Amino acid sequence: MPGLGHNGGPSIQPGVAWRSHCWRVARAQLLPTLPIEVVRLRVKRARDLGLEYKTYASVRAATGHDLIAFLFSSNALRVVRGREALPLDRVAKLETLHCERIALAVTPLTPQAILTNPQIDAAHPAPFALAKFSEARAAIRAALGKVPGDRVLLVGDMALEQDWCAAGWLAGYLSAERFFANR
Repeated sequence: MPGLGHNGGPSIQPGVAWRSHCWRVARAQLLPTLPIEVVRLRVKRARDLGLEYKTYASVRAATGHDLIAFLFSSNALRVVRGREALPLDRVAKLETLHCERIALAVTPLTPQAILTNPQIDAAHPAPFALAKFSEARAAIRAALGKVPGDRVLLVGDMALEQDWCAAGWLAGYLSAERFFANR
């Protein structure tokens, strides 16, 4: 065990290469080899969610759960005051999703304005961009209701929206550009 003042650097004791090799082998044995039927089901589920398999698999591996909802910022949906209708590319993608679609209305937009689009299942006010962490958490949790955060993927369009992931304990963040480009 390193003592006081140890910088946590690599060990200079003999046998480091062997211990590293043993660790890599043990780690590889821990990782499961999925049966082909399970992989096929997960590829189909990724397609149903409109995600690349690699993205879906990484979210599932990180959380241990399947995704059951998407949380979209109004910025990601390209909805603005005065033009509440979703752009056609957004409509096309949202209609293919087989899960719940929740929107966060960024001020000055209201949730009611977003709900005029039938592709959105629910809409709530978004946290203020520079809100305290506790305020952002409360707004995200109110939007999700009883849906566990680790089963929801946030699709956003602004750097500040990434903080909502930590506040709501969400499964992850995906940029709108990447999500809507993948059809």
